[in-house]
Amino acid sequence: MTRSAPEGGAVAHRPTSIDETIALLSAQDYVCGRPLGTVAFLALTLGKPLFLEGEAGVGKTEIAKALAAALGRRLIRLQCYEGLDAASAIYEWNFAAQMIAIRTAEAAGNADREMLRAELFSGDYLIRRPLLEAMEPHPEGPPVLLIDEVDRTDEPFEAFLLEALSDFQVTIPELGTIRAEEPPIVILTSNRTREVHDALKRRCLYHWVDFPSFDREMEILRARVPGITETLSAEVIAFVQSLRTEDLFKTPGVAESIDWARCLLALDTVALSPEVISDTLGAVLKYQDDIARIAGSEATRILNEARAKVGRAS
Repeated sequence: MTRSAPEGGAVAHRPTSIDETIALLSAQDYVCGRPLGTVAFLALTLGKPLFLEGEAGVGKTEIAKALAAALGRRLIRLQCYEGLDAASAIYEWNFAAQMIAIRTAEAAGNADREMLRAELFSGDYLIRRPLLEAMEPHPEGPPVLLIDEVDRTDEPFEAFLLEALSDFQVTIPELGTIRAEEPPIVILTSNRTREVHDALKRRCLYHWVDFPSFDREMEILRARVPGITETLSAEVIAFVQSLRTEDLFKTPGVAESIDWARCLLALDTVALSPEVISDTLGAVLKYQDDIARIAGSEATRILNEARAKVGRAS
């Protein structure tokens, strides 16, 4: 669960067109096609949550970061996990501070229990978690609320989210109902480790984020890894895209393409070779079984295929 403030404090207006939305994202080095730009624009314009589904590492989380930075809004991230419940996502009481206050009151001879109770269960002792924080007013405007990897939670939490996103309000028994004056910009992501209930999806605009085309991934690499040569970029992307056709435990995403390119740039690599691939394969593949399967002659075969693809593209 993370929160980040906008850089520089600048607050931008919401985009008024699809092209402006794409341009705003591009200014944050987030390269997207028109379909994703369209659904992002509609989510901002209509005030509907945006549900992004796709393989890990294709840029679902990054679009929330890019939108927050582009609009000058605070990014509030709720990282989902198995067993996450509503209370953990909304608030908790600072029990340590409450105990200190109780002992201090006892030492001072304060016998007014009702007054002490009212003080202990006030906002001063409340630890705000992402959903509550997203409902509260922010000087720069409604924040971007990222509910990341919602497919990792269970059905009761989905049902709670359905209610929270319908009314944009949460209830704290000791304080009452807190309703957002202006709803946050909500982005939900899913890696599709399980199916998310239709009722939650119906509350949202939906978009499947697929692996990019060769040309689109080249654009992404140019934006995210400045200084890398066109030749090396093309070889990296062609190699990674060939890996995506292999039977791997974890298919490398765009994030791995970027990480690998940065590693190669740090090593002053001019072009891929079987030796360089062997030394840096851990930047692309994250499981030993996958690395063992690709290392050696398989890497050489895939490299040759990648170079043939680059030759055809050029």
